[in-house]
Amino acid sequence: MLRQFARSEDGATMVEMAIAMTLLLTLTLGFVDFGYAFYQWNAATKAVQIGARLASISDPVATALPTAAPISNPGAPVAAGAYGPFVCTYAAGSGSCTNSGAFSAANFSRIFRGDTANTNDDACPPLAANQRPGICHFFPGLQRSNVVVTYTATGLGYQTRLGGPVPTITVSLQNINFQFFFLGGLLGFGDITVPSMLSTVTGEDLKSTAS
Repeated sequence: MLRQFARSEDGATMVEMAIAMTLLLTLTLGFVDFGYAFYQWNAATKAVQIGARLASISDPVATALPTAAPISNPGAPVAAGAYGPFVCTYAAGSGSCTNSGAFSAANFSRIFRGDTANTNDDACPPLAANQRPGICHFFPGLQRSNVVVTYTATGLGYQTRLGGPVPTITVSLQNINFQFFFLGGLLGFGDITVPSMLSTVTGEDLKSTAS
């Protein structure tokens, strides 16, 4: 009986199928997780591009920017590093900018949620007709605290320029974690911190100082 049991192959197909299905299911769910991570990567990249474009044509978040450049030598170039940088972030229900730059919540909101309602929360209202989208419309689930807007003097423009200084504007995302929904439960994968996404453009005639 023991020898017969040892030679028996009854149920072997079921065991093989169980092993194969486990591997196949893990691979399939892994593709889903990493596919969603890739989608978030692309969404974040597009979001910062839109944010930088909005920042370049909107009132500056750092309200001290229009008068930050030196004016002692009219017509002379504004040297790199002549002011700022103004790094503007939002946390704990309020925003701030470095280098004593006052923070405009309304201007920050324009970058975050476009032309929709100006509020100080993370809601992303749906767009109405002819409204420009903000960062949140391209990256669902984004929070205001994830967005950083930086204005830097990189040697552009000249002193006493009518439109104010010409900054280099960078919009970036920070502190964004990707959570594995399936692989986290099956294999114990931990959250991954998404690398900082950023987009840099040259400032145009910012709205508040445009002629």
